[in-house]
Amino acid sequence: MPNKNLKWIFLGLLAIIWGSSFILIKKGLVGLTALQVGSLRTVFASLFMVIIGLRSLRHIKGGQWKWIIFSGFFGTFFPAYLFSFAETEIDSAIVSILNSTTPLLSMLLGIFIFEAAFIKKKFIGVMVGLAGTTALILSGAAVNPDQNYWYSLLVILASLFYGFNANVIKRHLQTIPALAITTGNFMVIAIPALIVLSTTGFFSTEVLSAPEVPLSLLYVAVLGVIGTGAALIMFNKLIQISDPVFSTSVTYLVPLVALGWGALDGEKFTVIQLVSGLVILLGVLIVNNTKRKV
Repeated sequence: MPNKNLKWIFLGLLAIIWGSSFILIKKGLVGLTALQVGSLRTVFASLFMVIIGLRSLRHIKGGQWKWIIFSGFFGTFFPAYLFSFAETEIDSAIVSILNSTTPLLSMLLGIFIFEAAFIKKKFIGVMVGLAGTTALILSGAAVNPDQNYWYSLLVILASLFYGFNANVIKRHLQTIPALAITTGNFMVIAIPALIVLSTTGFFSTEVLSAPEVPLSLLYVAVLGVIGTGAALIMFNKLIQISDPVFSTSVTYLVPLVALGWGALDGEKFTVIQLVSGLVILLGVLIVNNTKRKV
């Protein structure tokens, strides 16, 4: 299948999978702590990737491992914890919309760090998106005074890390199969995740025997295997057959799925927040639809 068609299929599948990830995190937090959810998400994904992708590691050469390590920590390890902590204070639907700043941050990083061409219209798109982000955070804090919207900064930081990762993969790991990149990522971060998990008391009888834990584990297992492992294979491939801005524009569609799950779960969402979210997506649209300078 031509890359032009394949990239749209990947984009749609990722929107459904990642749009459902936020509610899975929320459900995982019912019986587990944020550190446990972030760690177990990584551990489950690592087990899955070792099973299906171990042989693919032969495609990674010695000098490329430093970028695999960078990609593993900034594209998966740190964001897994940042999103989990954010959802201890903020509704899952809001987190998904804030995550849509990823293409905007990816473009800024491309200009200031990766020497991409500066395009005025794209910069305007970034400013529009960031204005929507600010409005969303302020309106959310007013509507939900019981929620700590300072935690929204954790989502912005995770989105910044995603932007770094997308540019690194495009520039330094373009020739490596997506399966190899993803497997390498999880081979690197599996042990650190287990170390973090061991410090949380997860393996104690008290935690494992709690009635809420089995169902939370199931949600996190689905999140790790499908929402993290399988999705990252598709995402890394998407970056290779398109570009960092197009690939991260999956966040156009992710909030729609997440909002649906949030509504079903009884989360509050006002018109002002909806408008703010649309402003963010407008900024992303401006960034993504601007033709590149040759």
